[in-house]
Amino acid sequence: MSNQSVTPSYFEFTLFSDSGSLKYVFFSVCLLIYMTIISANVVITLTVCLEKSLHQPMYIFICCLSLNSLYGSAGFFPRFLMDILSDTHFISRPLCFVQIYVIHTYKAHEVNILTVMAYDRFVAICHPLHYHSKMTFRKVLYLLIFAVCYPAGMLGHLFYEFSHLPLCGYKLHRIFCTSWSVIQLSCVETAVLNITGQVFGATLIFAPLSFVLYTYLRILLVCRKSVSEVKGKAIQTCLPHIVTFVNFCISVFCEVSLSLYKVDEVSTFVIVVVSLEFLVIPPINNPLVYGLNLPQIRLGVISGFLKIQKWFRQDSRTKQ
Repeated sequence: MSNQSVTPSYFEFTLFSDSGSLKYVFFSVCLLIYMTIISANVVITLTVCLEKSLHQPMYIFICCLSLNSLYGSAGFFPRFLMDILSDTHFISRPLCFVQIYVIHTYKAHEVNILTVMAYDRFVAICHPLHYHSKMTFRKVLYLLIFAVCYPAGMLGHLFYEFSHLPLCGYKLHRIFCTSWSVIQLSCVETAVLNITGQVFGATLIFAPLSFVLYTYLRILLVCRKSVSEVKGKAIQTCLPHIVTFVNFCISVFCEVSLSLYKVDEVSTFVIVVVSLEFLVIPPINNPLVYGLNLPQIRLGVISGFLKIQKWFRQDSRTKQ
């Protein structure tokens, strides 16, 4: 490839290979995973929205996590499923940048929502008498708007800058578009853009992580002085959040670490697994953790299914 700027109008994913009839097996498995993600997160979302007893800050945040999982999955799976069956794996430049933006904002939204949830648990356990005055509906709304709009605006500006870079290639050694893989194709010096991206990425990850660690340290100190009943309730509400936050941080850390290596020297299997981890595990893990561990949501799901079953019975009787 010439060193001159060619500004390609498309990119090609080079990790996909001709797997013959096995591609239908891979497609079926990935489609099942995607349908599971959609079903589980839609159930959690509808349960929280329809059950009035769940119209509380903690459950509203859980609902937002499920909506974000649907958002991130929609930015990846439809295109990925199409690529599995396709013989060619080209994506237009605009669609590539849209995918990059969706996946990056999905990660940022997830971290921010989990951070807001840590603050909610901190207020509920460390300042229980002031919880309802501090966590009003207006404050919950403001926190969610900030959690969503801040990264969306910042990432939008950053991606606008690098989307106009002149490129000297079009081959991406990944299964979806990533900012780092596109920047590596640039024909011009990108040191400033790299540093800006790394600083912003580190701020986006380590600032929330530090805050979450601080809040749970305070929660642990309060729990040590509390009676066993209070400890049990705190663990019941905090454990799912800790599992979710740690799981997502590990997934994102593995995916970001992949960008530090020359992808040509990394096994294709490792790239695929690490790339899929943060897009598959958290969206499946979140509904399971919250749906199984929190009795309020579990009862809400059961109640919802019973209402639907009752409605179908009444409907069938009416038709008869």
